[in-house]
Parts: sequence; C-alpha cells; structure tokens
Amino acid sequence: MFLAFLSYRAIKKHINTKYFIHDDILAKSNHVIGVSVVAPAFNEGANVVYNVKSLLSLTYPKFEVVIVNDGSTDDTLEKLINEFELVKVDFYYQEKIETKPIRAHYKSTNPLYSKLLVVDKENGKSKADASNAGINSTKYPLFLCTDVDCILKNDTIIKLAKPFMESQKRIIATGAGIRISNSCEVKDGFLVKVHFPSGWYPRFQELEYVRAFLFGRMAWSQINGLLLVSGGLGMFDKEIAIAAGGYWHKSLGEDMELITRMRKHMYDNKLAFAIKYIPESLCWTEVPATKKVLITQRVRWARGLIQTLYLHKNLFFNPKYGKTGFLIFPYFFAFEFLVPILEFLGVIVLIICFIFLNINYIYFLYLTLAVYLFYLIITVISILLDDRLYKNYANIREIITLLFMAMIEPIFYHPVNVYASLKGYLHFILQKEQSWGNMQRIGFNTTKK
Repeated sequence: MFLAFLSYRAIKKHINTKYFIHDDILAKSNHVIGVSVVAPAFNEGANVVYNVKSLLSLTYPKFEVVIVNDGSTDDTLEKLINEFELVKVDFYYQEKIETKPIRAHYKSTNPLYSKLLVVDKENGKSKADASNAGINSTKYPLFLCTDVDCILKNDTIIKLAKPFMESQKRIIATGAGIRISNSCEVKDGFLVKVHFPSGWYPRFQELEYVRAFLFGRMAWSQINGLLLVSGGLGMFDKEIAIAAGGYWHKSLGEDMELITRMRKHMYDNKLAFAIKYIPESLCWTEVPATKKVLITQRVRWARGLIQTLYLHKNLFFNPKYGKTGFLIFPYFFAFEFLVPILEFLGVIVLIICFIFLNINYIYFLYLTLAVYLFYLIITVISILLDDRLYKNYANIREIITLLFMAMIEPIFYHPVNVYASLKGYLHFILQKEQSWGNMQRIGFNTTKK
C-alpha cells in the first residue's frame, strides 16, 4: 500500500511537470546531449531489418544506432549487410570494458543510414558481453540500451534524456514502461495499433508489466530507490557505467547488477545521484509465448536475482551505502528472493495441517479471500489507471479480458513463476551453466496487418 501511494505521487508529479521543457524544443535543438542506442542481437533474423529501421527513425537531433551482432548463427548479419548496404570500416575501438574479440565494424555506404554502426563479435554467451562491446563502440556520453526486437516510440530518446538535462543531481540512469508487442499491429518495424495479446501466457505477462512498471518502479523512483532499470529499455551515463565496470558478463541479471554497481560507485565516491523512471509506455517487446520459453526466461531472472544479492552481500545494512543497504537490498531479499521459498514451504505446511491438524476452514477461507481480494484490487487499479492515463487498449472488451485474466492469474500463472524461481535458485546453488540463449521469437510476420 505504501508503494502504491508513492507510485501515485510519482505519476502525479510527472504529469504536472512533463512540460517543463517541451519535447518539440528538444527535438529541434542543436544543444542536446548526444545519445547512442545500443542493441545486442543474437539470432534475430526474423525481425532485425524492420526493427533497425524503427530505431533509425527515432526523433532526436543527435543520436546513433549501434547494433551488436553477438555471433549469431542464423542470417542476422547477412540481412543487415544486404539491407543497409554495409561495408567493413577501419574503426578506432577502445576496449574500456573487456569483451569477447571484435570481428569487424560495419558502416553503410548509403547516406540514409549514416547513423547506423554494426559491430560483429564472437558470441559471449551473455547479453552483457554484447552490450559492453556496443558501449565501447559508442561516441556519445549517454547510451540507451535496448533489445533489437524492441519497438520504441519515436520520442523515446527525448523523454529518457530529459531528466539528464533537467535535474540538479547527476542522473546516472533513466527507465520507462515496457509493453508487450505480441498480437499488436506492426508494419515495417513500426507499431500501428496496440492490441491485447491473444495467447494466454503473453496475457498474464501483460498484467505483470502493468503492475511492475506503473506501481512498483514508479514508487521506488519517487524515493530514489530504483535497483532495476530494465535491460529492454534503459538510458545510462556512459562515464559512470564504464567507471563501475560495465555489464558483468557472467551475470544472468545484468540490468539489476549494473545498477547495483553504479549505485555503489556513487556512494564510494560520495557523489550525489538519482535514477529516474518515466511512467509512460515507450517500448514494446515480444515476450515468451509458451510455457517452456517463459520458464527458461524466469529461471534466468531468478538466478540473476540471487546472483546479484550474493555478489553484493556487503551492502546489507552497511551505513556507507545509505538506503541501498538499509532499505532497497533488504526489501529485494525479503519480498523478491524469499517469497517464492516461503510460498512453497507454506503450501507444504498447509497440506500437513489439513491432514494431521484440526484446521478452522472458515477462518482459512476468509484469510485466503482477503489476500486474494487485496491482490485483485491492486491489479484492477493498475489496469484502470494505465488505461485512463495512456489509452493503450483498442476497446472495452480488451480491458474486460485483462480483468478476467487478473482473476485467474493466482491459480494458473503464479505457480509457474514460483516453480521457475525455485528452479533458478537451485541452478545457482548447483552452479549449473546457463547462457543468454535464444528466446525463439515468432517475429512480426504473424501479427495482424
């Protein structure tokens, strides 16, 4: 409830101040901060051409697009070379962050694609390694890290770069809402119309994204407590990111781990800083459409969480790191890491109690109903607030469908996440190898036209 209140305050503040500097002024100014858009690509042949064109069409006076081909085994690089008329170029490459070897840099012979740089490298078995190669190749002081399959709104760079130019504190990162592109109308890499996903698992993930971005991260942004800026859409101060060591190539939760090290760097050097979050949907991405792929993704997320908490365990209750040590890390440990374990143990305890003890079933029913209704209220408020602010759905039928999915989510979807989290923790304990891998994207050829 406290986070919900903070989120409301943050959203209201954003709406009241969003026109402090008008977007059209920034779009025409010659004095904005330069931004490099970094997008790793591993076996993205299904969408890569359309999505690169989408990235090149972003509205901002000073930016470049850096695509990192992370040793793809499909036709990703061939499609890029043929479509954008690429040739190998001599490139002054400084390896400020260590990565797998770079094979070549490509630039286009067509002036229309002068902002495009393609980096071809050996596969690093992680998105982190590919992102670091892209950061090393950038020329501007800010970099926007995204996925090549993501579709960004035209004004994404403007909105994410504004806090860097407006704030009195040094902004080290900004993020914004991410939505699901499954079943949306996409033409030539551009989002034509938003639709509620047609598959069951994408629909459940739609609920997750609305809650997480609108209520969760906006609340943490309000108190400068963000520990996670999504790898699908985040803008960073390149100097601080490099000073912190860049993305850790062994991490399976590289986005959270980088923010943690950037926060530590600022504390260690006694520098005032802030991380901002924009309560607007600026990015659409394809999410796992099947249970198998979803579990693979969530296992990696869970392992990345415990990996980050363990690696930076010296932050816990350390006065040197302020609220990060006394509030943010303990919260993530208790409410993100421990919850799946407690839920699993709770189910076992309930089964034992039902068999061997005399349970007050009426009281149990009331308690369960109270928890369920509380969850449902928070979810419904998130959905209605999101629709009221941003009108992301085509009609009332899609909203009603989403509300129905919220009602059945705890029964059909949440147990899958708990299972994936426990499996991720077990993989971490057993030190089982897991790489970035391929999410088996369907591509936009199958979406509505």
